[in-house]
Amino acid sequence: MSIYLQDIPLSEAQSIFHDALEKARLWRILETEEINLDEFSRGRVLAEPVWAKLSSPNYHASAMDGFALQAEATIGASPTSPLVLKIGLHTTYVDTGDPLPEWADAVVPVELVEPLDEKGQDIPDMRRSSAIRVRAALTPWTNIRPMGEDIIATQLVLPAGQVLRPVDLGAIAASGHATIQVSRKPKVAIIPTGTELIQPGQIARPGNIIEYNSIVLAAQVNAWGGLAKRYPIIPDDYEKIKESVLQAAGENDLVLLNAGSSAGSEDFSAQVISECGDLLVHGVAVRPGHPVILGMIHYSKERIVPIIGVPGYPVSAALTGEIFVEPLIGYWSGRQPFEPIEVTASLTHKITSPPGDEDYMRVVVGRVDNQLLAAPLPRGAGIITSLARADGIIVIPAGTQGLESGTKVKVRLYRSPHELENTIFCIGSHDITLDLLAQYLTSFSRRLVSANVGSLGGLVALRRGEAHLAGSHLLDLQTGDYNLSYIKLYLPETQVRLVTWVFRQQGLLVNKNNPKGIRSLVDLARPEVRFINRQRGAGTRILLDFELSKLGIKTRTINGYTQEEYTHLAVAAAIASQRADCGLGIAAAAQALELDFIPLFQERYDMVIPLRFFATDLLSPIFELMQSPSFRNSIAALPGYDVSKMGDFLI
Repeated sequence: MSIYLQDIPLSEAQSIFHDALEKARLWRILETEEINLDEFSRGRVLAEPVWAKLSSPNYHASAMDGFALQAEATIGASPTSPLVLKIGLHTTYVDTGDPLPEWADAVVPVELVEPLDEKGQDIPDMRRSSAIRVRAALTPWTNIRPMGEDIIATQLVLPAGQVLRPVDLGAIAASGHATIQVSRKPKVAIIPTGTELIQPGQIARPGNIIEYNSIVLAAQVNAWGGLAKRYPIIPDDYEKIKESVLQAAGENDLVLLNAGSSAGSEDFSAQVISECGDLLVHGVAVRPGHPVILGMIHYSKERIVPIIGVPGYPVSAALTGEIFVEPLIGYWSGRQPFEPIEVTASLTHKITSPPGDEDYMRVVVGRVDNQLLAAPLPRGAGIITSLARADGIIVIPAGTQGLESGTKVKVRLYRSPHELENTIFCIGSHDITLDLLAQYLTSFSRRLVSANVGSLGGLVALRRGEAHLAGSHLLDLQTGDYNLSYIKLYLPETQVRLVTWVFRQQGLLVNKNNPKGIRSLVDLARPEVRFINRQRGAGTRILLDFELSKLGIKTRTINGYTQEEYTHLAVAAAIASQRADCGLGIAAAAQALELDFIPLFQERYDMVIPLRFFATDLLSPIFELMQSPSFRNSIAALPGYDVSKMGDFLI
């Protein structure tokens, strides 16, 4: 049984909200206002069409620096039989933009004539000439901008509803206007709630959450043409939330009440909205963003203000803005809702979806082998970084339980298609140096998208044509070498180049001052030591298993061996948060989270690159950076890294 008052389809929720707005006479364009035409008019929405007051140009104008004349006076002129025209009698000088003399109907450019003195002799100075020699005939209206060439008085310049661009401002000014009528920007209040919230920059202690949803929502509102106002954080106090909602309703066109929209003991949003007006919808069948609230606040008999209870999780909050807030701001402003660019891409791996919900999934997009790929990002509603990394979003319809790898999907883009063409897909083992690589690549107009699926997962991605390169550090248990035998096994039909990236230290990450006294892998067998592992297929996991077998330690004796994380930093975070006492990882991850590090092994981390991508312009900056002293030094400065062999070809 749903914990929400309702759990209705998105289309039904939108219809209910629309009907309530119409009933309150709020489904209309807001008031208009007259503003001066200047650079700050960009982005405003025209409330009325713009009709030209005057023509542009409003006279026949010279389009060149040259000599105005009658075209018939040049009949017969040729390179071998030039004509001489007297200045003041047959022609006169004009600059670009000058009015054309009434008797003239053409302009010969100054660079196509030869200046002559009174005796008909060539002279170098055009300013002292008394005549010109013309060596080509002209047709009427050559090099002239006739009156109304651009705009004719009374014609429509721009329609109502136009979102003004810089070039539109020029067209309006050229047509004779100094002011314009635009729709008033909708005023939107954003009220963050939660006793646990603190402002950005404050010290975050256990139980504190940095409040940034209001920043994201306000930026969305302003980008969509609204005027956002962020209200102070309100603790989970019913009366204080109610007071803030009523204040915001008296000052704004729309209220966004953030968090408290679920059904917990301190979730007061639905109750406040019910008491202050009408609770229309509580719970919409979308993921993420399930506990959305839609309602109307009755501030007074004359004033009804819509309110949206926005879920507290950041991904849900941002998506609620896209689904409900943007279309409303668009309608109030008199413009069409924004329509994102859509592209068709293939899913890189199988995904599941709640069958009863419309599922919005964020993806990164890039082109590999002339195929556009969409790689799903982590799905948690609280993972703000997935929003920052997303290139677009796909919508999985309700009733669909999932999509298979390779399925063609429509992606609503957040980025320009050009950026996607310069995207490098790196899938495989996690390493901190990939973040440095991504930063350096921006100066080459390249974007590195990395997915941490482990070394084996990276080789599989290369085999399936889903990546340009893969980071790998797979230890051959028989030879002690890295990657070669695995490449032969997993990529038997793919020609690749194996390039040394770095040598790095692997060791045990432990809490500061090593309270459990851990010294080596032998200590993992102690029952009081809680271990955090890497996922199956990760090179670090294979290394661990190899070293444990040498020591005769059974994995079943290790407390936490089955607890997995996908990156070195995630392992470090698990230890720093006291979820585990130790884990195997790299020194840089220990330093990043202020842990102690017990060095145990040095390993080689390579780049596996299919030969068909090796010499491409897309990847060439990577090889340039491998030889860059600045880049190499930035990696060498990290603890546990050796770049002396970076760029060496192994195969």
